Order: sequence, then C-alpha cells, then structure tokens
Amino acid sequence: MSKLEKALTPTNSVRLDRWLWAARFYKTRQLAIAGLRNNRVLLNGRSAKPAAALRAGDLLLINRGSYRTEVTVCALSEQRGPAKVAQTLYEETAASIAAREEQKQLMALAPRIEQPRTKPDKRAVRESRQIKRKP
Repeated sequence: MSKLEKALTPTNSVRLDRWLWAARFYKTRQLAIAGLRNNRVLLNGRSAKPAAALRAGDLLLINRGSYRTEVTVCALSEQRGPAKVAQTLYEETAASIAAREEQKQLMALAPRIEQPRTKPDKRAVRESRQIKRKP
C-alpha cells in the first residue's frame, strides 16, 4: 500500500487546514491557516479554526479573490497528492459553478485599463498634476 493510498483510507475526520492543503485550495498549510483566521473559509456557514474536524458531507464556502467557491466534501485526505486525486476530494455545487461563470463574463466585459509602456515625460507629468489640481 502506497503512502497516498494510506492517506485516502476512510477516517472519521481530518483537520480543516490539512484538507484544504491536500485538496489544493492553498499552496501551503500556513496559507490555509491564514485563510481560516481571516474568515475566507466557512465550514457549514460558520467560521472555523484550523484544527476544526472536517467530515465527508460538510459544506465549505471558500473566498479567493473575487471568486467564491462552494464545495461539498466527498473524501478526506491528510496528504497532498496529484491534482487529479485532489479533485476527487470535493464536488463543487451547481450554484457555485454558475456564479463563477457569471463572474468571469462580467470581468471579461469590464473595461481594461491600459498601462503606459514607458515612463511619462516631463510634459505628461505636468499635465497630470494640473488635472489633479482642478476642483
């Protein structure tokens, strides 16, 4: 039996921060802990501590940037494995998928701010200062 198979053996519960790391929502456990402390991850609608017991069937709401992901826990793992295995640990809800697609479309329609390719010259700096000074 490999280490990964041992990690996927059925257990009653797993620490929430370990599962978030194993399911590849965060690159490190420290980032997962920071997300939990900043209430970016809600367990069954409530804020949770990193050592909270996570069980199969629990509902997680994960906020990453402007995206909100709602997932149901399908399997438990304490060990980080390949991405294909990590995707089997959870199932995203249909409402979450629809909201994410809608958010992508809104962001695609948003006007893009073009950054100047070079540093502004003396004249451009003076003009921008004049514009800022006007009431």
